Amino acid sequence: MKELYKSKNGDLVLPYFLPYGVFVAIALLPSGQLTQEWIYFIQIMLTTIAMFWYWKRYVPIKGPKSPSVSIYVGIAAGILGAIIWALLLTPFVDPTGKPYSNCAFALRMVSAGLLVPIFEELLTRGFILRAAVQWDNLRKKGVKDPLGEVFEACSVADVEPGQITTLAIIISTVGFAAGHTMPEWIAAIAYGLLMVSLWVIRKDLLSCVIAHGTTNIALGIFAKATGLWGLW
Repeated sequence: MKELYKSKNGDLVLPYFLPYGVFVAIALLPSGQLTQEWIYFIQIMLTTIAMFWYWKRYVPIKGPKSPSVSIYVGIAAGILGAIIWALLLTPFVDPTGKPYSNCAFALRMVSAGLLVPIFEELLTRGFILRAAVQWDNLRKKGVKDPLGEVFEACSVADVEPGQITTLAIIISTVGFAAGHTMPEWIAAIAYGLLMVSLWVIRKDLLSCVIAHGTTNIALGIFAKATGLWGLW
């Protein structure tokens, strides 16, 4: 039996949050200390190590439905998500932005297209959404300390694929948006709702990861082709 199924949510906080924290911490290093290329390289290496270290603790990426269909649905949703993101972000940023060097562009494509979708979806839809579902259900049952119960006696592995509640949608979507800059909040909220829809329809994280990666790659290609770097 996987270690995951023996772990309570309180013991899963570090495995789910560490890769995200490592990634963000490196991005916040003082400008001038490292080149953009080195920042992306270090992010890729250290975040990958953090995820690999805790991989057995995460909920499964695949769900009960066909993985092949989830991949196709994820690609389609990812392209739609890129359009939504660009449309909702454009009014709040300078779309021209600052161009990337070829090396920085390649490294960011690896990071945004392959790495970020995995740890963000595991954290947001794999842990936060599911823990919020458990908290909301316990709250509705009248449990005295539902939050304490969630972390001390529950595991996100016990949440059925595709299960949601209204409050869980709000909490996970706000949490996803909070990880972005303020001008991106409206786009991030809309995108978070799109990812929740995939979770409900496909009952897996695979479609969410594929969609997230497709969106990031599509935006990168669009930015490279048009010079509208501010949208990526």
